Amino acid sequence: MFEKIWDAHVVHEEPGQPSLIYVDLHLVHEVTSPQAFDGLRMAGRQVRRPDLTVATADHNTPTWELTRPIEDQISKAQLDALDRNAAEFGLPFYYDRFSENQGIVHIIGPDLGYTLPGKTVVCGDSHTSTHGALGCFAVGIGTSEVEHVLATQTLRQFKPRTMEVRVDGELPNGVSAKDVILGIIGQIGVNGGTGHVIEYTGEAIRGLSMDGRMTVCNMSIEAGARAGMIAPDDTTF
Repeated sequence: MFEKIWDAHVVHEEPGQPSLIYVDLHLVHEVTSPQAFDGLRMAGRQVRRPDLTVATADHNTPTWELTRPIEDQISKAQLDALDRNAAEFGLPFYYDRFSENQGIVHIIGPDLGYTLPGKTVVCGDSHTSTHGALGCFAVGIGTSEVEHVLATQTLRQFKPRTMEVRVDGELPNGVSAKDVILGIIGQIGVNGGTGHVIEYTGEAIRGLSMDGRMTVCNMSIEAGARAGMIAPDDTTF
């Protein structure tokens, strides 16, 4: 599955160089984006595809009493910067901290229908692999890469290797998706997936709910993997 999605999104390749991959969905939050928008501003660039850019207030957002002033000044500055940048660069899909659709960036993507099978998804957050539960190639990126995607809607990446992890049989009572992925990490080690995209297969994986699959893919990073993926099926759709 990963090979098919990768090949369908290659824009340009040269021997020994990172590939240029087209990005279908760019998720943005307030922590890793301020410097990226500043870079665009200094270079006189615009966001290449605002319609493929979804922004939300996430990491620094209070979880209760939203109308109270934010006391942490760094948090406030980052949230204010995202407000300004979303307005200045014309982002049509921005969910600020008062929006009813605001939430954890890896949850609102699937929840609002932005994350779909076959897409390439990036975000300035290591646990972007969560979206792989819906059958897409989803990776976390750094701030300089956030700027590159904003400016070009592409990402420079060396092609990861592939790894299949098959979990056969039914899960016994009391065993959750969290237990499954912790068991996998316990076997392959915290560096066992380094440089790989892990595709999870088998009866136990197919038996998981979507939130269970998101848990497994989310924690692929804790095994050192670049991303985790589960093929879409009737449960996904």
